[in-house]
Amino acid sequence: MRYVIFAAAAGAVVAAAIYAVSFSGRAPVSAQDFVNLQQGSQLQAGFRRAHAKGFCISGEFQSSGALAAYSSAQVLQSGSYPFIGRISIAGNNPSAPDLKAPVRSLALTILPDSPQQWRTAMNTPPVLAVATPEKFYQQLLAIQNSTVPEFFAAHPEAQNFINWRNSYQPSQSFATERYHSINAFYLINAQGQQQAVRWAALPLTDDVGQITDAEATDALQQEFFSRLQRGPVRFDLQFTLATANDNPADATIPWPETNPQLSAGTIVIEQASLQDAGACNAINFDPLVLPAGFAPSEDPILRARAAAYAESHRRRAREVLMQQVTGGANE
Repeated sequence: MRYVIFAAAAGAVVAAAIYAVSFSGRAPVSAQDFVNLQQGSQLQAGFRRAHAKGFCISGEFQSSGALAAYSSAQVLQSGSYPFIGRISIAGNNPSAPDLKAPVRSLALTILPDSPQQWRTAMNTPPVLAVATPEKFYQQLLAIQNSTVPEFFAAHPEAQNFINWRNSYQPSQSFATERYHSINAFYLINAQGQQQAVRWAALPLTDDVGQITDAEATDALQQEFFSRLQRGPVRFDLQFTLATANDNPADATIPWPETNPQLSAGTIVIEQASLQDAGACNAINFDPLVLPAGFAPSEDPILRARAAAYAESHRRRAREVLMQQVTGGANE
């Protein structure tokens, strides 16, 4: 029964999965094509096609109200709001060693039982390598074909991402990473005024973490679960406001640190559980599930992300239901 919501949600988002991008002189590339690449040759039935390995978290978002003048969204008004979330690593292998993953992620659904719910999927990179779905698909092909250096050489806009990649030092804990929205969104207030923003979850701890077994495939997960036994894990949810010089539609360009920044509040993670029995497992963390008071930017990558998430969700929902029918194991 725990997959009833899973299946219902999948049916509701199938229409979103037909998003397609067109290469000049080529057939359109659909969400199915994106997910096929992410899935790879070895199917991991019932798991997400990207970020397959992860665990569930829950807690509350303590909103400061500092952004209430910019947005009518309930989650940005002063107060405490429950969330269900997921911490994960990049890749399609649910058994991959988490300490070696190149990208780590934090996803949240705040006010999960309300029409005012807000879903956000944040990642450790602050920018993308390319700005369009067409080029992103080519980047996935380059990863598959081991031609990433050639791809980057042909795409100078990737330099900001390359600079981040070369300077990034993975931490010893999911609790000490910085997680970024990457894409921009708009906040809309009661007067209809809008402000472009990006946000990031910044760690609020001086405890760098200690890995007890660096060879364990779940080293980071074990560290996080052990850390929670000592108390909640906290992040400052910091919003950066765009200026007239920033382009909300281009996720390859970092915004200056001199831009206005406001703390929306504190993410307080109180519990964690394995994903197979956790509430997060049935959630599609679609970044376009936004409450009133938010709106997506013109960034085309946002639509491509939402469509790919929906297609992945549809596939794994079907697989889980088939496993139930046949009596097979599920994730």
